[in-house]
Amino acid sequence: MQAKRDATLLWLKEQEDAGIDIVSDGEQSRQHFVHGFLEFVDGIDFDHKVKMGIRNNRYDAMVPVVVGPLRLKGRVHQAESRLLRFHTNKKIKMTLPGPMTIVDTVADRHYGDRAELAMAFAALLNEEARALEKEGVDVIQFDEPAFNVYMQEVKTWGIAALELAARGLRCATCVHICYGYGIKANLDWKATLGGEWRQYEEIFPVLAKSRIDQVSLECIHSKVPLELLKLLKGKDVLIGVIDVASDRIETPEEVSAVIKKASKYVPKKHLFPCTNCGMAPMGRDIALAKLKALAAGAALARKR
Repeated sequence: MQAKRDATLLWLKEQEDAGIDIVSDGEQSRQHFVHGFLEFVDGIDFDHKVKMGIRNNRYDAMVPVVVGPLRLKGRVHQAESRLLRFHTNKKIKMTLPGPMTIVDTVADRHYGDRAELAMAFAALLNEEARALEKEGVDVIQFDEPAFNVYMQEVKTWGIAALELAARGLRCATCVHICYGYGIKANLDWKATLGGEWRQYEEIFPVLAKSRIDQVSLECIHSKVPLELLKLLKGKDVLIGVIDVASDRIETPEEVSAVIKKASKYVPKKHLFPCTNCGMAPMGRDIALAKLKALAAGAALARKR
């Protein structure tokens, strides 16, 4: 616990020194972005994991099993949020896995229906999110990489589950969607998608009508046509300007150029530069240099 606390404070300081405006705990207390939440949920068996194809069988993973009714054992990220709020005056963000992505990362032997299971998880996420808001968290982000895999399900129950997870929150709410990083299976899949990645064209209009405030997605070195951002009218758009699949450090000019292109389709007041996805696969020095490039590029874009 002390080591996790120390790591969180270290990365908070690194973010502040790099010039990041909205800081997070860096998920220093989690081994996995989904399992870090599930470890606090009753009704899930981690002792007898099973092998399962996830992201529509893009790759196999060993996953825990839902074996009974779900309920929280207690608070999930209280220690991290209180630590952040005490040690910084900046706005703070906490991330939670989205309900659809959780459903796609567990084996279900109890509910028997993906939509019902998603709503059960969404209720628990909402319980934790409301508590985080009371502790001074300014932005709560739900990570939903499954949103560009199950397009029809996004429209039939994915958005509804996401909105249930965010129900009643007055702080800013965000959903992060992406094509996946960090493993060869994701790289191989993206290589089959052609010269333009237009999957978001199907779900952006639905997201635009949702009660979620912000949408986060990858832009730099991505084949997502930036004109699709127009479909998110009315939302804050977090544009990824840092490539998390490469150790090469972006220049401020490169970051600023992506921001300029995105500003053709999203009003500047609704643009928030960020990273394409998480930086977990990177070495510490690389990650820190990329954070500095993010801040410097955003400053250059504002100046221009």
